[in-house]
Amino acid sequence: MAMFENRRDELILLARVLLVLLFVIFGWDKLIDFGGTIKYMASLGLPFPPLAAAVVVVAEFFFGLAILLGFQTRLLALLLALYTLGTALIGHHFWTMADGERMANMINFYKNLSIIGGLLLLCVTGAGRYSIDRR
Repeated sequence: MAMFENRRDELILLARVLLVLLFVIFGWDKLIDFGGTIKYMASLGLPFPPLAAAVVVVAEFFFGLAILLGFQTRLLALLLALYTLGTALIGHHFWTMADGERMANMINFYKNLSIIGGLLLLCVTGAGRYSIDRR
């Protein structure tokens, strides 16, 4: 549709902002409470919780911020998609749960898959005109 094609770059910018808002907000929370993030990684049974926490902060906050600004968008969107798949499998394994916990984690698992779809679309489209990549 011509209406959307005429606003392509504005829509890509809006999509980038909406797609990474979640990562930037919660990545910032994990950064400012890094000790709590380490404890959470340990509670998930992840090896080397301090390293896992650092990876989480870099992926969520710094990759999210870079995509927001349109910097290295294609590569970082792909890396963030892989990270999001990992968090879905590690953090939202609904198939091992029951009742309300199962439903809440199933919703979050499939939300992660939807986010992955958006990130993969950014890999294809790139950051658009309003980005550092374009300059």
